[in-house]
Amino acid sequence: MQMKFTNGMWLTRSGYQVETPKELYTADVDADGITLYCPYVRVLRRGNTLDGGMLTIRLSSPAEDVLSVKLMGRRGSRKKEAHFSLNRRSVQPVIQKTENGWSVSSGRMTAAITGGADFSIRFLFDGKPLTSTCAKNMAHVTGQDGEVYLRERLELDVGENIFGLGERFSAFVKNGQSVDIWNEDGGTDSEQSYKNIPFFMSGKGYGVLVNHCGRVSFEVGSESVTKTQFSVPGEEMEYFILGGKEPKEVLRRYASLTGLPPALPLWSYGLWLSTSFTTAYDEKTVLSFIDGMREREIPLSVFHFDCFWMKEYEWCNFLWDSATFPDPEGLLRKIHERGIKVCVWINPYIGQKSPLFEEGYQNDYFVNTGSGDVWQWDRWQAGMALVDFTNPEAKRWYQQKLERLLDMGVDSFKTDFGERIPTADAFFGPKAEKEGIRYHDGSDPEGMHNYYTYLYNQAVYEVLARRFGEGEACLFARSATVGSQCFPVHWGGDNLSTYPSMAESLRGGLSLGLCGFPYWSHDIGGFEAGCHPDIYKRWTQFGLLSSHSRYHGNSEYKAPWFYGEEAVEVTRSFAKLKNRLVPYLYSTALLEGRQGVPLMRAMFLEFPEDPACQTLDRQYLFGDTLLVAPIFRADGMVEYYLPEGTWVSLLSGEELQGPGWRHERHGYQSLPLLIRPNRLLVLGSSEDSPLSADEQELTLVLGHLDEGVHAERLLAVRQEEPPVRLTASRYEGTITLCAEGLNRPYSALIYGLDGAWSAEGASLERQDKAYQLTGCTGKVTLRQEA
Repeated sequence: MQMKFTNGMWLTRSGYQVETPKELYTADVDADGITLYCPYVRVLRRGNTLDGGMLTIRLSSPAEDVLSVKLMGRRGSRKKEAHFSLNRRSVQPVIQKTENGWSVSSGRMTAAITGGADFSIRFLFDGKPLTSTCAKNMAHVTGQDGEVYLRERLELDVGENIFGLGERFSAFVKNGQSVDIWNEDGGTDSEQSYKNIPFFMSGKGYGVLVNHCGRVSFEVGSESVTKTQFSVPGEEMEYFILGGKEPKEVLRRYASLTGLPPALPLWSYGLWLSTSFTTAYDEKTVLSFIDGMREREIPLSVFHFDCFWMKEYEWCNFLWDSATFPDPEGLLRKIHERGIKVCVWINPYIGQKSPLFEEGYQNDYFVNTGSGDVWQWDRWQAGMALVDFTNPEAKRWYQQKLERLLDMGVDSFKTDFGERIPTADAFFGPKAEKEGIRYHDGSDPEGMHNYYTYLYNQAVYEVLARRFGEGEACLFARSATVGSQCFPVHWGGDNLSTYPSMAESLRGGLSLGLCGFPYWSHDIGGFEAGCHPDIYKRWTQFGLLSSHSRYHGNSEYKAPWFYGEEAVEVTRSFAKLKNRLVPYLYSTALLEGRQGVPLMRAMFLEFPEDPACQTLDRQYLFGDTLLVAPIFRADGMVEYYLPEGTWVSLLSGEELQGPGWRHERHGYQSLPLLIRPNRLLVLGSSEDSPLSADEQELTLVLGHLDEGVHAERLLAVRQEEPPVRLTASRYEGTITLCAEGLNRPYSALIYGLDGAWSAEGASLERQDKAYQLTGCTGKVTLRQEA
């Protein structure tokens, strides 16, 4: 339901009345902000102040370098609306009267307000113009049914690209798109999204968050091709402008405002294997999969039980189906003895056949309709009800069921669903449409539709964090809203077993990463239908070079031997490589992920000054140092872009020169996996399990280091401990390596060295395309021999 109100440049769409400010009439300044009063008529005489409305606009600052703009029509509503959990700080902006208006500054962020009939607001960061709005852009809109909307439009610059808005599988650049922020279970081959986030990032280096839990409609260079438009129903709308000197700084500021993501346990970075959804499985099947991975020397970290660990028609009862799992405690013990963690599927619904339904019904733990009856429908489980997490007793009741599973040996939960949350709409049944929806705390159902997933996943994450501790809790969630990055991991939902679906999954992950979500996964091989061995092997490469890696499907098992011996070999190789990358990934997560910067990064996050990187959506930076270009074609061909510098293949040692496009063909054991110029990469020695950096031998990998460059990497080993400082410098034919704080020997692999070299402080051996250093301690010096 996109909110479009105009008919071309000149006309208003039939059935709507659009009122826009005609001037900034007056303003009130206080310690916390400025309030602007903007009537819908020019006030040329006193009589113009009668029989007309006005838009009230409040500018303030919720955090340094962030400005809030709040549009208000009539303020008489007493509706209880859901609100995002924001970390607002007490920031007093600097407000100054100027020659033609006012300026409002928070840190380096400024709103320059022009008064009178030329009313406008320009937003600047460090004096650099970002975007602007004016009287014609802001609007109070009334529809035929009396429904009221507020609209804002921010100017788009020439060549400006817009990104984000949640996990969207459509084109990566959002210009030209109409986007509704409304969580839906629509799969990945759809304009709908499981994770709708009313936040976008501009390629110019600013972000905008619309602080509204309900439906927000965005028209990104579409209804007006020179503007990013957003609108909400109701009489109030607040949005924040976030500035930054680089895109990553904007993300850090966004995460600081909406919630800082936690660290994740090391084991979560390893390979996850699922029973799949509708496949038949029992204890024998499960153990055969786990033992089959071990026999084939494929490292496995987590085994996941999907829906049918519970009895059909009773989701959720949180009871193991005794017909297939007569001794669940014994089974979980056997899995743990094999060194594997256990994840089980859950959702927030209670089917009518579930023995828990009566408990929830009698204690009023479910979401009701307006008549006081339990809201029920049959679209997933017959007669199912929805747990009301606004009720503290219902939340505790739900959590107690999960705690019993943890007592049995479960380590993690896959929190599926949470998107089809009822509103007064025919889709949710005639009672919902006729009587409306009622929550325990009186929250408005329109806002709760998107916000419900936050409360649901928060309830589950709390159970895990209490049991295992902060940084050791991990769930696997499908739906999300603003702030849901605090309850990781998230995965991409129901995709298809095709190359286009593999590519759309990546677009979704990159878009979500630009909304403060550092961790993301997807169903390797695709969820729906059968998976061809070719796609399975290519998706395995991509999946094991993602932040988190899980095989999962609908009607097919996804164990690699079902797709041929070569699939086994590919899985073995890339699962071992992923484990060796864990020190690098875990450190990146501790140092940057916890600030909202994604592990899988859109290229422009790291190369904001390279215009070619703005639109790239078939490749990404894995952390800040590794470029990954998955292969999306059956012939093994891949086309990708290299930014400036000399890049080195981690798999082959080949040097590649950028900037420019490359066209290559790769076998199943290879793909573009390139070390960024002038960067240090850290690899661990453990291939069989994801271990911390202090539990294994480390290898410093140096790709191409230019003359006169000093490269540095901070390696975080554990939470709340100071990181190890790794450096490499190259001056006048000498390369110097240092590892400050690393109290044991390490190895190093250095590429891009021509001729003969000698080393002090380590043993040196020439390999095919690199020099291998062993026994490194303290400072190591390499000198080029004459």
